[in-house]
Amino acid sequence: MSPSAGGLVVFLLSVQVIQSQDGWGVNYLKTDICAAKGSTVDIICDYTHTPGIRYYDIKNRFWFTKEKDGEPVDLTTDSEYSGRVTDRCYSKTCYLIIKDLRESDSAEYKLTLMTNKPGEKYTGSPGVTLCVTDSGLQVKVRRSDSTWLELTCHSSCVLPDHPEYVWYKNGEIIETGSSLPVSSGSTDRYSCYLIGSSGEDSPAVYGPQRPSVSASPSAEMLEGDSVTLTCSADANPAASYTWYKQDGTSDPRLLSKEPQLVFSSIQSSDSGNYSCTAENQLGRKTSDFISINVKYGPQRPSVSVSPSAEMLEGDSVTLTCSTDANPAASYTWYKEHEDSPRASGQIFTITDFTAEHSGNYYCEAQNEMGRSNSTLLLITESAVDGTTRIIHITRWTLVSVMLIVLLLFCLWTRKKKAVSSTTEPHESREAVEMDLHPEYEDLSDMAAQREDPEEQEDQV
Repeated sequence: MSPSAGGLVVFLLSVQVIQSQDGWGVNYLKTDICAAKGSTVDIICDYTHTPGIRYYDIKNRFWFTKEKDGEPVDLTTDSEYSGRVTDRCYSKTCYLIIKDLRESDSAEYKLTLMTNKPGEKYTGSPGVTLCVTDSGLQVKVRRSDSTWLELTCHSSCVLPDHPEYVWYKNGEIIETGSSLPVSSGSTDRYSCYLIGSSGEDSPAVYGPQRPSVSASPSAEMLEGDSVTLTCSADANPAASYTWYKQDGTSDPRLLSKEPQLVFSSIQSSDSGNYSCTAENQLGRKTSDFISINVKYGPQRPSVSVSPSAEMLEGDSVTLTCSTDANPAASYTWYKEHEDSPRASGQIFTITDFTAEHSGNYYCEAQNEMGRSNSTLLLITESAVDGTTRIIHITRWTLVSVMLIVLLLFCLWTRKKKAVSSTTEPHESREAVEMDLHPEYEDLSDMAAQREDPEEQEDQV
């Protein structure tokens, strides 16, 4: 942007060059112009002619950079400049405007005047030398100390000794000079302009504006999805980025120093508030928090019982089901081997408990992401004291108990058989003796006789 406020200064410092021949002459406002690639440049001149030439005797006026067969080629007909040049003359002042400059536009530009007399023409030579560079003016930033920065205007063009610059703050001229001190952390925009040039002022330098944060995908996030958070901020020089996660009331935790934070397989533990900072030499800004809410199905529910001790028949028992899920789960209670649910809701209360309520119970937790069942809860009635016992047990525990009972039964059976085998031989011997001595009424008499043989002799 050429400063309107500095127009008078530019005019006073401009060098006019006059080439004349028999009253003909071309006055170029500048003979050396340096401009940045992609910018627009204006080349301006005035001309004079001999007194005998009237205005309408000049039939053609145009700019050129090259010749063909010894004749200058009108720049407006050159295909390399098609759609990029404007050629105008008002009275004796001519303008050449070239936009979207290319490095190939670097050349010497001249104005040619042709009259209605055959072969009568005049060219203003030497012309205007245009140098197009990849970059024009730039502001370089250097830190002076912890609180001050020094801005320096730099040009890639070859400049005369002791160039003069104009400095702008938010588009307004503030002072002249080759450098400018500014405070660190300033949110203002600074640029510079080379006095006497026909190019534009430098791109403005400024600290980061408040960063914006975006998430992809922006819709709901499911556990296992790939999610990317992107931080961006308007800043010159370009900003560097840092990502943080807010964990409770503690200080934010540093995660990454990249513009993007990528979760290849996001988990429920990644839910939370995230922010990023953008920083360059001129300042630092922090974004607002972005909240990440990862959805997932219910984990295996757990069941608690109240009261947890023994209770009498007729009492009430309350079962409570709980699980971790996002969004929150709904609950349904079932009794094993029954299709219809017994109750819905997180809490299931059985009032006036009887033997008919005995059995295995479980709860099912469900949300839009899926469902999950708890382990079985066995409720039985004791036949000894009439109380009801509640045991939290799984199917595998039931199987283990049955195996232990079966093992104990087998051991008891083997022991019984062993006892029977040791008593049967004695019984058979006694039976044989009864058959040999029928005079004894029972085995006890026989035993007494054996114990007192003398008494047996007396009786004989």
